[in-house]
Amino acid sequence: MPKPSHQEHKEKGRMAVACGVITVSDTRTEETDTSGKLIQAMLADGGHTVKAYHIVPDEPERIRPLLESVLARDEVQAVIVNGGTGISRRDLTFDALAGMLEKTLPGFGELFRALSYEEIGSAALLSRAAAGTIGGCVVFSVPGSSGAVRLAMERLILPELGHIVAELQK
Repeated sequence: MPKPSHQEHKEKGRMAVACGVITVSDTRTEETDTSGKLIQAMLADGGHTVKAYHIVPDEPERIRPLLESVLARDEVQAVIVNGGTGISRRDLTFDALAGMLEKTLPGFGELFRALSYEEIGSAALLSRAAAGTIGGCVVFSVPGSSGAVRLAMERLILPELGHIVAELQK
């Protein structure tokens, strides 16, 4: 029996991906950045590599140039940004990234919020998790809590990362 086409696409997309990790926080340091460490560990466990890791304050004028510099590295194929996706006055990550995205992946945010709803209820609607492409790379923006990072990585990012990057290379 032939495999469904989505399975064939996924199998062709199984590859190690070179990633950047950016933590957006006004208070975290390398020692206290549990979510950034979790992303890096989960990427490594999935056979991927981390080529860049940075912590930046939640200020669009600092987030944008840092993201651009990480994306400018030839080896980086994907960037995972964590933190600053809520609606408080200081949560500006989504605002910084939204205008940079060339193609959006609305399903990522929709699925993240649906899965979050199963875990935390209606508070999931406060998340502005998003994803899209910039210059042939995929960028994911997820909340900064370890629970949200684990959910996004396990259920959405890791299962599709190689597939997405393979599609972007066509």
